[in-house]
Amino acid sequence: MRYLTADYLYTLNGPPLKNGVLQISDEGEIISIFDNQEKIKSSYIEFFDGILCPGFVNAHCHLELSHLHEKIEKELGLLDFIMSIRKRHKFKKQIILQAISEAESQMIKNGIVGVGDICNTLDTVFQKRKENLTYYNFIEVFETQNFDEYKIISNAIDLRTCFRRSGMRATITPHSPYSVSKGLMKQIDKKTDNEDYLCSIHIQESNQENDLFKNKSGKFFDFLKQINANPEIWKNRNKSIDILKELTTKPLLFVHNTYSKKQDIFDKYYYCTCPKANLYIENKLPDYSIFNLERLCVGTDSLASNNSLSIWEELLVIKKHTNFDIQTLLKIGCKNGAEALGFNDLGTFEKGKKPGVNLIRTTNKIEVIA
Repeated sequence: MRYLTADYLYTLNGPPLKNGVLQISDEGEIISIFDNQEKIKSSYIEFFDGILCPGFVNAHCHLELSHLHEKIEKELGLLDFIMSIRKRHKFKKQIILQAISEAESQMIKNGIVGVGDICNTLDTVFQKRKENLTYYNFIEVFETQNFDEYKIISNAIDLRTCFRRSGMRATITPHSPYSVSKGLMKQIDKKTDNEDYLCSIHIQESNQENDLFKNKSGKFFDFLKQINANPEIWKNRNKSIDILKELTTKPLLFVHNTYSKKQDIFDKYYYCTCPKANLYIENKLPDYSIFNLERLCVGTDSLASNNSLSIWEELLVIKKHTNFDIQTLLKIGCKNGAEALGFNDLGTFEKGKKPGVNLIRTTNKIEVIA
């Protein structure tokens, strides 16, 4: 059993406690929270300089792309980035699996305890079975040309089943409005079941996406026409968020939202920002003033579009471009992501939870305390 205190204790279930004390079991379970140190014998208390907060939740990651670290040039724009991702298949399986293991170790070192992870393959299953972190697996599908949507959804169901048989949560999810036809979107909606909690989708990551739907023009439109893409992708969709009419069965997590406007945001959904990846790919950040701060969470995206997997570094970028206080930043980095992904044991310091304990030093360095 341990008693932990610092200059401030951020429970995220109420205001920060100056010199508050966190009592945890040897297994990391929160036993009690004290509002001051006088209630505990001082010889029992471990004192730290800085801030204690719960473990971070990485609401959007592509762990299986970790082997593409430093393999894709920065600021090329989203379409060129997507084309470069095709390099993923040119690596030996051993290299891919080693990169996945190292990337997970990096997340743990950086105080991350839960991850919403995009999966197109089974490459991450072996590592995730070790249960070092809590994962929600989004089995991503896409179909730009007139392929067999029933075969695509069947393959996705097989992937979902493999993750679930390994004891993990998994949901079939569309990649984006510009890469999924209405027919495939209907199949995704139809194949959700009682084990599905949340659906994730990349949205408005590039202004070219807005041009595609609003004006039926631009680089995305030209590219899709060139590859003989299914016209259903842009027909009868006048903006990205028209997919809300097609995905009706589960709560949604919208990812990136780099070019979203206030009218595109709805309070009942969750929104995930990946600031360092947005800068890496498009050199642009979202307008953070448009979001409901009770519904905004943060992700790292992949090492293909980032130099590290650190939620704290993402929060520092947001801090630089907003007037958000530390309570708000930590809520975005811990509580909101846990709530969005249904990680009931994570996100806040509350009795009975095992959320992990991070120390934020006055030097802005992160240490994992428990």
